[in-house]
Amino acid sequence: MSTRLYFARMCLVVISFMYFLIFSGCKVGPDYVRPEASVPDQWHEKAVQGLEDGSANLQTWWTVFDDPILEDMIQRSRDENLDLQIAYFRIMESRALLGVASGEYWPNVDAAGFYSRDRVSENGLTAPAVGSPDETNLHSIGVDATWEIDVFGRISRSVESAQASMQVSVEDYRDVLVSLYSEVAQSYIGLRSVQTRIRYARNNIILQRETLELTQNRYDAGLVPKLDIEQAKLVLASTEAVIPQLSQLESQSIHRLSVLLGQPPATLYDELSTAADVPDIPEQVAAALPAELLRQRPDIRRAERILAAQTAEIGVATAGLYPVFSLSGTFALEAQNIDDVGDWDSRTWGFGPSMRWNLFDGDRIRSNIKVRQARAEAAMIDYERTVLLALEDVENAMVSFEREKERFADLHRSVAAAEESVKLVGILYENGLTDFQNVLDMQRSLTAQQDLMATSEGVVANNLVRIYSALGGGWSKEQIEEKDQINKD
Repeated sequence: MSTRLYFARMCLVVISFMYFLIFSGCKVGPDYVRPEASVPDQWHEKAVQGLEDGSANLQTWWTVFDDPILEDMIQRSRDENLDLQIAYFRIMESRALLGVASGEYWPNVDAAGFYSRDRVSENGLTAPAVGSPDETNLHSIGVDATWEIDVFGRISRSVESAQASMQVSVEDYRDVLVSLYSEVAQSYIGLRSVQTRIRYARNNIILQRETLELTQNRYDAGLVPKLDIEQAKLVLASTEAVIPQLSQLESQSIHRLSVLLGQPPATLYDELSTAADVPDIPEQVAAALPAELLRQRPDIRRAERILAAQTAEIGVATAGLYPVFSLSGTFALEAQNIDDVGDWDSRTWGFGPSMRWNLFDGDRIRSNIKVRQARAEAAMIDYERTVLLALEDVENAMVSFEREKERFADLHRSVAAAEESVKLVGILYENGLTDFQNVLDMQRSLTAQQDLMATSEGVVANNLVRIYSALGGGWSKEQIEEKDQINKD
């Protein structure tokens, strides 16, 4: 039998043995089963009072405000926000780690080559029996290969864990999206709320200056004491002192929005310093069902994927109890004369299966299995906790939205009454039918009620944002694919 035929037959035997090991193998450790979370069929009745039944528009929830500037801010934050870019490159990192784990399915092949020049000692144990030792050269070039056969599923479980970890990074990205859109909307609404408060304060300053001028004229005419003038100055100065504080909040909101859009803090001054109203609240707001949380909330999806990864790690650790089967081989061309390296007679080769089995390790492997099992149990409890916190988050947001709407309606009536009271008390004061203290009290009350109403209007809008954020709104499956395409381009 020729050497080449023998070599081919041995390769066939080894390949047959390899396939036998692969297809007769098994994956040790528990198979992952997605947990069944316990969620109610409906939200608590008090939480959804005033909300409509039906599916919420979660992917583009900000469009319910019908504010083009807000929609533009959301889009720009998606394109430019730095936290989002960091989260995306963590997805890229986890994809690469998945490639590292999957690469263990394949053999590891190395090219090798060396040259050496040797001389045997004349006085050593290997000294030549006759004559002087020769100096020899050796040239070698070839390949070495090793291939672990995944008989007990160590590699498969590692890939399962890496796949789940990659999906965790995807959910982290989506969670950043949800938080980012919520923060952009809340900062924008906060800005408009502060600008409304500034507008009310400036209108009251104009009114109070007119009152001071009227009081001064009446004092000059000897109709009122100087005390009225000083009290009018006090109320005016108190209202004027509010403007710098509100302007500070306005600047901070613009700074925050600029940074959320990946820009220096002062970038958006020209765009946003012109005052505008708080975005309108839609008349009907749909309340998504609790079951939608499990599909939509990234933190719940993330906790479930962490559980999957930890479950797979139990199998990785358990595989350490079993033997590891490998195939190894080498083929090289060796010759003393470099001109002979390419000859077929210069070949040297070897191959065959091997087995390694840990027989004693001081119980380290079993302890490592217990570590992974404990982590999986903790991940399961964390998943359940995440679901409960999500349910609490949504119901709190719903209740806050509805109660603040009621408060805003009450404050709106209060402001209307205060505005009418200021007009009436002004007429009475001009006609000498009431004292100046009533005028001051009504003006102070109007200033306070308008400020409370403007603040409440912003809180109502922000609580609606909280509902959509708590429901996990703001992401879609296509967004990461679009981001991949942008980076390829």
